[in-house]
Parts: sequence; C-alpha cells; structure tokens
Amino acid sequence: MDRKTIEHYGAELFTAWQRRETVPPLLEREPELSIEDAYRIQLAFIARRLAAGETIVGKKIGVTSKAVQDMLGVFQPDFGQLTSGMVFQEGDAIDLGTLIQPKAEAELAFVLKEDLIGPGITAADVIRATDYVVPCFEIIDSRIRDWKIKIQDTVADNASCGVFVLGKAKGNPRELDLAGATMVLERNGELHSTSTGAAVQGSPANAVAWLANTLGPLGIPFKAGEVILSGSQSPLVPVQDGDELVCTINGLGSCRVTFSGKSAV
Repeated sequence: MDRKTIEHYGAELFTAWQRRETVPPLLEREPELSIEDAYRIQLAFIARRLAAGETIVGKKIGVTSKAVQDMLGVFQPDFGQLTSGMVFQEGDAIDLGTLIQPKAEAELAFVLKEDLIGPGITAADVIRATDYVVPCFEIIDSRIRDWKIKIQDTVADNASCGVFVLGKAKGNPRELDLAGATMVLERNGELHSTSTGAAVQGSPANAVAWLANTLGPLGIPFKAGEVILSGSQSPLVPVQDGDELVCTINGLGSCRVTFSGKSAV
C-alpha cells in the first residue's frame, strides 16, 4: 500500500475519532490490506493525535482471550498505542458522550521500571522489568461501523482503543500468581463473570512478552514508566448511563469505574 493511501486512512480514522463517527470496514474497501499496512495506518492515525498535543504513555495487547475472540470474531491478538488522552484514574466517571460504541473489559496492567526491547523477551523478563501491576478497565471503542472488524481493521484502528482506568491497588508481580489469580467482575452489584489470568495466553506476562516481541522488529520498544495493558480476562461488557463495574483480582485488589451519559452510537 502506498504512502498516500496509508495517510488517507489514518486521517479518516482520526477524523472519525474526533467527530465520534464510524467508517466502513477498511478490509471491505482494501481486500489486500496486510497487517503490516494496517500498522502503518495506525501510526498515521496516532501521529495526528500526537500532533494535537497527546503523548505516548504505553502499549496494549487486545483480543487475547477466547471469550473476546469469539465475541468479535477476531482470532489473533491485536496491538495498539496508549496516549495521554486515554488515561483515567479510579474514581473518575467516564462520560459516554466522548465515545462511539464502547465496551468494557477487565484486565491487568503492567507499569514498567525498565525498557524492554524485543525480540527474545520472555515472561520472566517482563516480570523483572515490571515495577508493579494494577487491576484496570479498558473501555474499547471501535471507529469501524457496527464492530464489523477483522484483524486488519482493528490494528489500523489502534486496536480499538478508547480509554483506560487504572486501579489504585498496586502489586508486586514477583509475589503474585499472575496466571492463577481469580478475577471477579461485577456489574451494578451483580456477578458478571469470573476468570483467571491463565485466560490471557496462559498468563498476562506471556501476553506482554508476545507484544514486546511483536513490536520490537517494528522499531517500537517498551520504555520504563510505560503502562502495558495485557488483554482482557473478562467477556466484553456493553456499558450505559449509570453503570458501575468493579473487577477484583485475588491477592491484588479492585478497580471501580462508573459511566454517565449516552455514547454516540
């Protein structure tokens, strides 16, 4: 795909994000679109957000669990970049009017104390390089109409990034059972789902290692201080005005998020 076409789709996704609109699936219009070209479109999209004043604060891996893969019909992980405009802290209320067609997922976030540059990164390397982990929610939000996405669509659309909420509970990954710890997700005080970290490629640390090794050859390192979202441990949860979600990871703690308003779609 030539540079002009890549810039066109990057600009289209940026405009859709700004205006809270959707666009037709890219793969329907570009049947030969490769994942590599999709990543170039993602970079063009993100470059516009950076030019508008945001900064890169981390990376994310998505579509890691079978529950999410089955729901979206995407059967391999995707990846995207986190910007300063996406960050919320526990206790903040999320205005759904700033989003298009949001869905929430509960996961574990890694905050790094050292750089990680793939390839060759192992789960043990990830744990050594991590300062702490926190429970979190990612509110994914596709610019692709009706969530009709294939892997190329979601990679181009920055892995359907919306916003994310970091919990206040911090844990030492060297002292936690990242694979075996149970996560309980409640919606409006009622049990929604239970899972363990093993739902995410056997362990959230494995998912982070995969992402480091995927982005490394593209010239994208993990940097000290960055937040790495390891992928949903829960089924996706559509959210609406007044909803409250709480995820609790055994041995670590909880993260809580509330929503108000109405999304664009």
